[in-house]
Formats: sequence, structure tokens, C-alpha cells
Amino acid sequence: MATSNTQDLKGKFGRFRVLIMGRANAGKTTILRKVCGTTDHPEIYDTKGNKLDVAMVTSSIKRGNHNIANEMVFKSNPGFVFHDSCGFEAGSEDEFESMKKFISEHANATKLEDRIHAIWYCIPMDDHWRTFQRSEEKFFRECDTSRIPVVVIFTKFEALRPVAFGEIKKDLKGLSSEERSKRIAQRVEEIFTKTSVLNRLYDPENRAHPKSHVRLDNMNKPDTNCNILLEHTALALDDEALQFCLISTQRSNLDLCIKCAIGSLVDRANAHSPFDYQLDQLDIAKWFPQLHVR
Repeated sequence: MATSNTQDLKGKFGRFRVLIMGRANAGKTTILRKVCGTTDHPEIYDTKGNKLDVAMVTSSIKRGNHNIANEMVFKSNPGFVFHDSCGFEAGSEDEFESMKKFISEHANATKLEDRIHAIWYCIPMDDHWRTFQRSEEKFFRECDTSRIPVVVIFTKFEALRPVAFGEIKKDLKGLSSEERSKRIAQRVEEIFTKTSVLNRLYDPENRAHPKSHVRLDNMNKPDTNCNILLEHTALALDDEALQFCLISTQRSNLDLCIKCAIGSLVDRANAHSPFDYQLDQLDIAKWFPQLHVR
């Protein structure tokens, strides 16, 4: 339900800007397409707003040249702006320093619309014995993300299931389908725990501290979505106006709108704000910007 207040909040931040990070083949592009509800390729723009040729950019990346400042935008949802860190994960010190500088500049940008609002760090689980490689260690140990919330995404989580099945296949004979699924799920959790990746991510000695982490699986299937990622990102934001910017940009997760609306009312109640029926109605309505009352 659009109100003048919601338009003011939306205008404060403009588009929702995300830096997505992770190794090659971590499933980053697939996630961005899911978030924007498309199967198309993104359009790429330089810092001056000039549209770049995708083929030329791809060729440049393959040669080891990448500009993290380039913006990726999908026609299906231009309210999101994405930046890709690809480069430093391959071990380039220059790219790492460029990435750190980019984060520092965009964490403290004077214009709110130029700030990076969230960092999504992708760690693929199809290589589970090497989940925390040198690139992850370097980023979380050395990179100060300042006020920007980091959400870690464990991609391709379904890859752990055949590993779990192979380890306990003999023990599954004669069990019901339900019991087999339960045992496999338990072993998946055991395998994930043995990686110790969470201990390393949340190490207090790190400079970059994840606000939360999510698991995504089967993102290559058409009936899957990234709603849990959007929810964790919204809850990681410490500014209500910025939360609203994300809510109004995403177009598919009604549950997230409801949770934020309820959370806003709970915050008002906890602050012992006086009951105001009209104000409470407006407070709820702002979290549903796609709805219009006729």
C-alpha cells in the first residue's frame, strides 16, 4: 500500500545495492537471477552510467581484468544494483586491495544511494572438504566491512546429500523411505559440522563478522527461490528505512512484508509508544508498497 511516507523512505536510499562475493562457479549469477525473478543476463554499466558490452566484460574478466565498480542490473527488477567481486578470489593481491578500498568507500559514501547496503558472500558446498579456502580466510580476517551487514550463503547445499548417502548406504538397507531420508539428513548435518566452517566464519578474531548465514539448494530448479536470503538480509539491516528499501525492491516475498510489519509494531509496543489506531495502520501499510487500495 503506497503512502507518501513510503515514497519518502524509498527516495532516501534509491536502489538497493549489493556486493556479491565468492569463488567462480559458486552459483552467484543463479542467485541474482532468482532474486530478480528472471533467467536473462544482467545489463552492465560503468560508474558513469554507460552501458557496457557483456561479451567484452566477460572477455576482460577471463584475462584477469575486472572492475568491481561496474553495476549489474536486471531488467526484470532494476531496483537492485549488484557488484561482483570476482578477481581477488583467484589470489590477486591487487584485486583484494581494490575490493577493500571499494567496500571502505561505499560503506561511508556521503550519498546514501551510493552506499553498499549488504554483502552476500557465497561458499559452495560441492567442494565441502575445502569450504574455507585462502580467499575466505583472507576476506574475513583482513577486510573491515564497517556498517555493511554480511550474509554468508552456502550454495549448492544439495551436493552434501549424495555424499551422506554414500557414507551410510549400507545402514539404510531395509529402512522405510521416511527413515532413510531422516538418516541422510542427519548425516548431512554431521558432514557440515565437520567442516568447522561456522567456527571459522564467526571467529571473534575476524574483522568481517557475518550477521547470519543461509543455505540454498537446488537453485537450478524453476520452483526454488531465495526468500530465506532476502529475509535474513532484511533482518540484518539496522536501519528501518533501509529495510523498507529492500522490502519495496523485492517483489515476491509477502511473508517478509508481514514479518517486518509485525516487527515494527512490536518495536513500537516495546518502546511503550501510545496506541494510535491511524498511525499503526500507516505503520503496517508502509511495508506493503506493492499493494494499492482502490
